[in-house]
Amino acid sequence: MPQFITIHRAPGLKREELAQNAPQVVGATIAKFEHLYVNIASGFIVSVFEADTKEQVEEQMEVLGFPVDEMHEVHFSQSRAEMERMLKQDSNN
Repeated sequence: MPQFITIHRAPGLKREELAQNAPQVVGATIAKFEHLYVNIASGFIVSVFEADTKEQVEEQMEVLGFPVDEMHEVHFSQSRAEMERMLKQDSNN
């Protein structure tokens, strides 16, 4: 299933607000929540959702009440271990 990265800017965000919103985010049904990265000091939030379409993620964000500053579909993802294997394979060729 496609993954989408959403970027949000929420200056003044507090940890307590994240905790209050967690049940709705984890229970999201239109798009499936996968991961969250947050810088509390700046209010910079990056989330990863799975959905069939970008429109489903947009709809999920509307239901959650989270304005989205940017959204991008992920075309490629790689862990550190996968990247190291790739580098090793390339050096053997």
